[in-house]
Amino acid sequence: MQKEKIQHKDDLTITLPSDKEVLITRTLHAPRKLVFQAMTEPRHLREWLGPRVMTMMVADADLRVGGAWRFVHRAPDGTDHAFSGVIREFRAPERVVRTNNYENIPGAESLETMTLEEHGGRTVVSIRVLFKSREQRDGYIASGAEGGMRESYDRLDELLPRIA
Repeated sequence: MQKEKIQHKDDLTITLPSDKEVLITRTLHAPRKLVFQAMTEPRHLREWLGPRVMTMMVADADLRVGGAWRFVHRAPDGTDHAFSGVIREFRAPERVVRTNNYENIPGAESLETMTLEEHGGRTVVSIRVLFKSREQRDGYIASGAEGGMRESYDRLDELLPRIA
């Protein structure tokens, strides 16, 4: 008997609710508790976060209020892209608020609020990113972040059934 491959429609949406914000939403076909684990625990993040051409070299997170986190992705050309911050709110399995510093550009800090809502076995992930300025927000959009997000969520779609 051949195993049926399930195709999920990519419903990633990116909107700009204000001059300093980006709102990213995506539906995942898994329960909220599982999605929360996959989106917060470093052992799972290593498997899906970032484009396939990147290698995650560091995935550390102290999953509590006041806890620090840091991820480092290595590009094929050897360039490291490092991100770090501090967790301001941690409410499993529904919400995480954290600062996010892109270490390659000094001062490139944002505040990310992730919320997860479950609806009939599916989870809607919403990530609101608040930047210090419109210029930082526009730089983020122009950086090609959308392509990396789409690929990351596709990888997460592949991972969720394996860790269920």
